[in-house]
Formats: sequence, structure tokens, C-alpha cells
Amino acid sequence: MVALGLILLIIGLLVNTGLPLTTIGIILIIVGLVLNLVPFGGRRIRVW
Repeated sequence: MVALGLILLIIGLLVNTGLPLTTIGIILIIVGLVLNLVPFGGRRIRVW
């Protein structure tokens, strides 16, 4: 999800079509980071 957000952000900045692609990209990056960093269901992130 973070990778898709980065791709959309880069495409939105390069093509310069306006705000829709860049805002969707930023939202996907934020949601992806939150889903990766926040543990759900009492899971603990184990670093081996």
C-alpha cells in the first residue's frame, strides 16, 4: 500500500494533472504506514 501510494504520488507530480492523484497517494502512504506500525488484535511486533 505504501508502494502504491508512492507510485501515485510520483505520477501525480510528474503528470501534473492536479490534486487527485497526489492526494490519493499521500492518503495511501499514511494509511499504509499506520497499518504497518500499529499492532491490531493484541499482536506484538517481534524483532528477531
